[in-house]
Amino acid sequence: MLWGDKPYYSLDYFLKKTFGEKVMKITLDGGFTCPNRDGKIAFGGCTFCSSRGSGEFAGNRLKSIHDQFLDQKNMMKKKWKSNKYIAYFQAYTNTYAPVEYLKKLYDEALNEEGVVGISIGTRPDCLSDDVIKLLSYYNNKTFLTVELGLQTSNDHTGKLINRGHDSKCFEKGVKKLREHNINVVTHVIFGLPYETEKDMMETVRFSNNLDIQGIKYHLLYIVKNTKLYSEYLKNPSIYTLTKEKYIEILGKAISYTNPNIVIHRITGDAKREDIVEPLWSIKKWELLNSIHHYLNENNLYQGKFFNTNA
Repeated sequence: MLWGDKPYYSLDYFLKKTFGEKVMKITLDGGFTCPNRDGKIAFGGCTFCSSRGSGEFAGNRLKSIHDQFLDQKNMMKKKWKSNKYIAYFQAYTNTYAPVEYLKKLYDEALNEEGVVGISIGTRPDCLSDDVIKLLSYYNNKTFLTVELGLQTSNDHTGKLINRGHDSKCFEKGVKKLREHNINVVTHVIFGLPYETEKDMMETVRFSNNLDIQGIKYHLLYIVKNTKLYSEYLKNPSIYTLTKEKYIEILGKAISYTNPNIVIHRITGDAKREDIVEPLWSIKKWELLNSIHHYLNENNLYQGKFFNTNA
């Protein structure tokens, strides 16, 4: 195997290779919102997004970055031993604020003991010139990744989920970051309403054609108290992805993914008490084992079909 014990270029493998040991991500909530929540672009946010801004496992935004970091660190140490950490600004849009405020939060995180880098989740339409300048400063100072939510390259689906930007905007955002040599991670969701397997593979192809360094493959979660949940109650057929079909689509996606791109995730997380669909995802380790078994059984590995059409 090129990447240790997995048939793909996993984040864990990349971080161990880069830093010489296991590195844990500490998820933080900087108290942000999003431009498609507050009315600048739209209201309500993406239809699948929870009231926590997809930061269900981030820290408590009522606490300081320092206290959030310690809470998460102490919880992590019960499961894994690690002395190095990446501060992950996860919830909502983490560049959607004045640069003075951003710098204050980023500096607080970087000053924590053991932090070797920061990861910033944001949107491609929240990368103003002053934000890019600030990110470039941190890129020269520490290990930095910027995570952008694409979800799908299908702009019709993008409108259905109230994403608030199109694929062209996403391309421009990646280009702006890469002009400053900033590492970019793309978020992709499989199982969005009405999308076909062809649509999902087109998103993989679209991502391959961008200058990105990492990708996250998620399955769609329908969680309580979201617009998507309301739509699901009216029409449950909008969610049809079985466990077997997700694994099959994911296996195909991995085999078509550029082997130089680090795969940060092959599934996602949502709180058990909030998940409506897919209930089969609750047993995460069982799902991960099933994915790895499928890949090995079918001799699939990252990049196997990279030079062919998805």
